[in-house]
Amino acid sequence: MIALASYKKNISRFQSVIALFILCIVLGVLSDKFFTAANGLNVLRQVAVNVCIATGMTLIVLTGGIDLSVGSVLALCGAITAGLLKNGLSFPSADLFVGFTILGAVLAAVIIGALLGSFSGIVVTSFRVPPFVATLAMLTIARGLTMLYTGGHPISNLGEDFAYIGTGSLLGVPVPVWIAAVVVLIAVFITRKTKLGRYIYAIGGNETAARLSGIRINKVKLTVYAIGAALAALGGVIVTSRLDSAQPNAGISYELDAIAAVVIGGTSLNGGKGSVWGTVIGAVIIGVLNNGLVLLNVSPFWQQVVKGAVILLAVIVDKAGDKKE
Repeated sequence: MIALASYKKNISRFQSVIALFILCIVLGVLSDKFFTAANGLNVLRQVAVNVCIATGMTLIVLTGGIDLSVGSVLALCGAITAGLLKNGLSFPSADLFVGFTILGAVLAAVIIGALLGSFSGIVVTSFRVPPFVATLAMLTIARGLTMLYTGGHPISNLGEDFAYIGTGSLLGVPVPVWIAAVVVLIAVFITRKTKLGRYIYAIGGNETAARLSGIRINKVKLTVYAIGAALAALGGVIVTSRLDSAQPNAGISYELDAIAAVVIGGTSLNGGKGSVWGTVIGAVIIGVLNNGLVLLNVSPFWQQVVKGAVILLAVIVDKAGDKKE
């Protein structure tokens, strides 16, 4: 009986990996283009952005929150990066012009992303607004600011050096994959080896108990929302670099892919349970699924239906697991 329980626990722990394996086998049988080096690199490039965003989302969800604004923050920060690179900052009244290097523009975008996330965190913690509502408002605000900043037009022709971030390779591996790998390793270190990581799990597990034990709840929540938005901004830099253009409508529905990766990876929407590695597997599943549907010439409309069904199934499995516990 004990052996059976242990077996079921192991199956539950690796269910996302098993699902990924089965999905790859099925797609490999249905399409002879799936198991090719070129397609593999393409999937990795596409997955990298979602891994960055979903990693930040994982930290937020682990506290029992959610962030619906990451797609809009991605678009705004991508546009800011492009605008600073191409046009810099002008102060006509002071007869001053400030130019930006690639590093400077990227850092500015990430900092702005963190500030936007901090604002959402303040709204959630200080004004007791539910995360769903607070970040939904930020989604609209950031999208509106993107349109105002760009005038509704793309900002293009950003240079080959900047394009390397999204399209280049290092040691045969796409640069976005290296960026995503660094993000994941840092997040894993935070969740496993730091006080912040322990506090994140404690808040998601039982916020009242965490508060009574002396954990500064508001500070931790503000921090994770800032990190989540900063990583969305980093995703915006990668997308803008890959396209060599900042599109005002970039990032639409990216928050859904990020949430899907988190849930499919085994992180509970109630908070307190899950891991960054699980989210990585979830992001790969979403990326492979998207890629496979394209290779099979499935209608984009049906792709949305399939993705929604997968998310729903993952949530049902998650809730079923909570009931058993």
